[in-house]
Amino acid sequence: MPSRQSALARASAFFDGGGFKDLLARLVAIRSTAQEPGFEAELTRYLEEGIRPWVEGMGFTATIHPNPVAGAGPILTAARMEDPAKPTILIYGHGDTVRGLDDQWRAGLKPWEMTEEEGRWYGRGTADNKGQHALNLAALEAVLAERGGRLGFNVKLLIETGEERGSPGLRDFVGANRDLLAADALIASDGPRVEPGMPTIATGTRGTWHCDLVVKLREGGVHSGHWGGLTTDPAIRLTHALGAIMDHRGKILVRDWLPRNGVPAEVRAVLQGCPLGGGEGAATIDPDWGEPGLTPAEKIYGWNSFIVLAMTSGRPENPVNAVAPDARAHCQIRYTVDTDPATFGAALRRHLDETGFKDVAIENGYVRMAASRTPPNHPWVRWAQESMQQSLGKRVQIIPNSSGGLPGDVFVDHLGVPLVWVPHSYSGCKQHGPDEHFLIAPAREGIQAFAGMWWDLGEGGTPAR
Repeated sequence: MPSRQSALARASAFFDGGGFKDLLARLVAIRSTAQEPGFEAELTRYLEEGIRPWVEGMGFTATIHPNPVAGAGPILTAARMEDPAKPTILIYGHGDTVRGLDDQWRAGLKPWEMTEEEGRWYGRGTADNKGQHALNLAALEAVLAERGGRLGFNVKLLIETGEERGSPGLRDFVGANRDLLAADALIASDGPRVEPGMPTIATGTRGTWHCDLVVKLREGGVHSGHWGGLTTDPAIRLTHALGAIMDHRGKILVRDWLPRNGVPAEVRAVLQGCPLGGGEGAATIDPDWGEPGLTPAEKIYGWNSFIVLAMTSGRPENPVNAVAPDARAHCQIRYTVDTDPATFGAALRRHLDETGFKDVAIENGYVRMAASRTPPNHPWVRWAQESMQQSLGKRVQIIPNSSGGLPGDVFVDHLGVPLVWVPHSYSGCKQHGPDEHFLIAPAREGIQAFAGMWWDLGEGGTPAR
């Protein structure tokens, strides 16, 4: 008789027997970078060759749509409907990657050729996001086989190819296709666990607000010998302005940027005892940096952060003996749903004026990705936690938002679905640089966790029904 235990064993056997490794290697070999010109055909190829035949073999009806934004990558949707009266789950993933950076990978590794070393699969997209959505689909296939061609619930799928460019066109597409994509919940995977060995559920993401801070004093540089010490240096002015925005230990001084009532009680509760880091990158956590009185987990999952992403003055690559005419810093706020990014620019202007920096201009303020959050105690979130803990036999940590960015707001705003993000990666996976890799042990747990959830969905008793 078909059983939950046999479904998990079937998924594990596919993984342990090399089936998933081979599948992921084929997906990685498709050079579907969205950040370099000349690879547009590879974005379509990923959907046409990598995803569509696979899901159609599972009984999905699949369509590849042009993006509403000219020049942006296509979007695949697919549906497998067994009974409208049963729950419908939406799976999301993105088939695009960042730049290959071919010449920066260490000897023996290539971005578009998967290599296994010491419990890791190296290759572009292994962690972000090919490996993650492929695990979920492979688990679905195992449960489908175990139940003899039935699931006991309905599944819809959306794979975009522009996430690494900020998901252009996705909001318009989802808004225009509400009926096509309507579901009871979104259950998908992207981003890192809180630490490599800790299964994690994230219920949203922080948003990102960007702006340029500019001090422009003259049209050209002036001789440093003649004018140094007599004329204002824009780089020094800008540096002091940044110091007025954040102190020397990382505390944000523009207090209107922050949640007015502190970390919400339900967020603080779910983060109690939450670990953070582990594996590569743990040494970069500075316990005395950031908002005083918050735990590391609260700082990254329940608070806002300010980062200077880049700054220039003069010509760093070829310095000349001149006081530069201007200085510029590109800055970012990562913010939770507890603050309104529409107020950030005005709050910054007030703060700079009050602290003596009226000469610092704020330019190009915009939201690149909006924040989202499903309540951490939502029934669908708790259901997923219980299912995963049963499958894995270990604690599953819930966090209110992932540390990275995802377009969850699009699905909340247009479809009204709760968000259940189940990441399979970790923060040291190097997904936006050379040597990107996927840890094999968490990946194996991922296919087991999803096989269990897919099985449980077909058993009834879900929050939706």
